[in-house]
Amino acid sequence: MQIVIYLLLFLCLAAIGFYAYSVYAAIAFFSHPQSVDTEFYPPVTILKPICGLDSDAYENLASFCRQDYPEYQIIFCIRDYSDPGVGVVKEIIQDFPGLDIQLVVEERTIGTNLKVSNLANGLAYAINSILVIADSDIRVGSDYLRRVIQPMRDPTVGVVTCLYRSITLGWRATLEALWISTDFHAGVLVARKLEGMKFAFGSTIVIRKRVLQAIGGFLAIADYLADDFQIGNLSAQAGYKVVLSNYVVEHVLATASIADLVHRQVRWARCIRISRPWGYLGLIFTHGTVASLLLLVATQGSIIGWAGLIITWIMRLAMGWIVGVKSLQDPVAKKFLWLIPIRDLISFGIWCYSFFGNMIEWRGRRLKLTKGGKLVQEKV
Repeated sequence: MQIVIYLLLFLCLAAIGFYAYSVYAAIAFFSHPQSVDTEFYPPVTILKPICGLDSDAYENLASFCRQDYPEYQIIFCIRDYSDPGVGVVKEIIQDFPGLDIQLVVEERTIGTNLKVSNLANGLAYAINSILVIADSDIRVGSDYLRRVIQPMRDPTVGVVTCLYRSITLGWRATLEALWISTDFHAGVLVARKLEGMKFAFGSTIVIRKRVLQAIGGFLAIADYLADDFQIGNLSAQAGYKVVLSNYVVEHVLATASIADLVHRQVRWARCIRISRPWGYLGLIFTHGTVASLLLLVATQGSIIGWAGLIITWIMRLAMGWIVGVKSLQDPVAKKFLWLIPIRDLISFGIWCYSFFGNMIEWRGRRLKLTKGGKLVQEKV
């Protein structure tokens, strides 16, 4: 039992160290805003892959049409005309007649990840050398393009990406959004500080065409679940800088049920486990909420047990406040900060469960994750 207590105490101390470093990483990042060159406005092409209708689909997509930017093209990529997203895009084209907007509907498939196939189909119509890729559930302000394009002033920068905060619809989405802003993004900021950016997010990927070609184009990532991670990782391996912009986009999150929440979280978790197995295993050192609870039980409510729990929880809530509320300015984190311990228990359960099995559910399809994060269609 003494060994168990020492182990749990060590895990609490490790988690406290992680929480403290996350606070430092967040302050270091957001206290140095990126400069804006008011004369740097290279023409860009926005690629928007669409599959079905997200919540508030019109507003999400239309936000990219309201940019305070001199020259940009938008390409909406859809697989077939029966997709309900076609009607929304046609409405947007009608509402913004002064913009260069194209609807590309093609069924050509280059891999298991159909989103990447959509992007590849749209790329053929892109006329500009800088691409901006953003998922269909992302919403942005009018200064978005001006801000996220700025790091491209440096010719060694190949990719720019963004953090995101969630607009939630329903209490289940709140639980998911709380994890994103106070846990997931804390890990991102720590990784950036320790090893630099070697990945990207679907919330925003700004990439030069020549960099995309250098990493093998969309074909190179067409069978991967984490296509956004692969774009950033392959670009970094090719010698290009990956930059995290200080612009925070909004992510419209509608979680229909607990099952929907679990399926999405398990999908992400298993993808991380298979893509970065040692990093995923190392997450045990960040689960301070659970470790401190177990320490309290193992010590039968001793002073050490209570001290470990109180200090660990204070540091966990402090990290959630600094990263989620002060840095990301996430209203969900601000309002529901007190739910962090409950969300941490859910996260720990998902972390444990994700070690068993490689199957995921994604947009009505059952797929198998193989080595490196590749997708294989399950045979019926």
